[in-house]
Amino acid sequence: MSLPWRIGALLFLAAVAIVAALLSPRIPQDPAYHRFADQRTLAAVPHFWNVVSNLPFIAVGLYGVWAVRRARWVNADRYPWLTVALAALLIGLGSSYYHYAPDNRTLFWDRLPMTLAFMGVFTAAIVEYIHARIGLLLLAPFLLLGMLSVEVWRRGELTGVGDLRFYILVQFYPMVALPLILWLFRSRYTHTSGMWGMVGLYGVAKVLELMDGPILRASGETLSGHSLKHVAGAAALAIAFRAIANRTPVLGK
Repeated sequence: MSLPWRIGALLFLAAVAIVAALLSPRIPQDPAYHRFADQRTLAAVPHFWNVVSNLPFIAVGLYGVWAVRRARWVNADRYPWLTVALAALLIGLGSSYYHYAPDNRTLFWDRLPMTLAFMGVFTAAIVEYIHARIGLLLLAPFLLLGMLSVEVWRRGELTGVGDLRFYILVQFYPMVALPLILWLFRSRYTHTSGMWGMVGLYGVAKVLELMDGPILRASGETLSGHSLKHVAGAAALAIAFRAIANRTPVLGK
């Protein structure tokens, strides 16, 4: 399988995603999105478990900084993963803030660091699996693109024409393209299983998010799907960082 064919597959997938987003009707933010199943207040903290379940992201972000510093890197390959580690810290803070008082205003601070994490992971995959120099050149533009998608949504909501299409495209295309990159290309580093583990747990997190209420009822009002989603998301990054801490460059790549 030639390199151009593999890159063409990724570009074709991107083109399909962009066309689908353009042809879809405007997607405003559903007000019901903020009404999570677990509304309990504990220790004077509203939505307690949805707030504190974000604390693992802070721990994982700190662990990620350590893992990036410990790993053996080729040239500047560390920067996308350092971005992801810092984004994890911000997710812990931003998502806690949002869940303390969930509305469109605070949701901005939840979504902004998430786009940085998505774009950081996507750029890291390009650097390690496809082309290092191109991937590093794309890091800053991709991060700006992610931030822009959240700002476009925020400004639209303020003027009554909120539209999530751009944000959804920026969030989900990297996560759909990532397994394809892992399958079609070979990494320049060892311990690639961490990437697959991260993708798998991200999928688990999305399922938990969709099952927010049913999981809360099935657990006897103990924990909700959304709270568990946060834990699964943090665990996904932890698996990736654990692999990074132990990786070494592959000779000949």
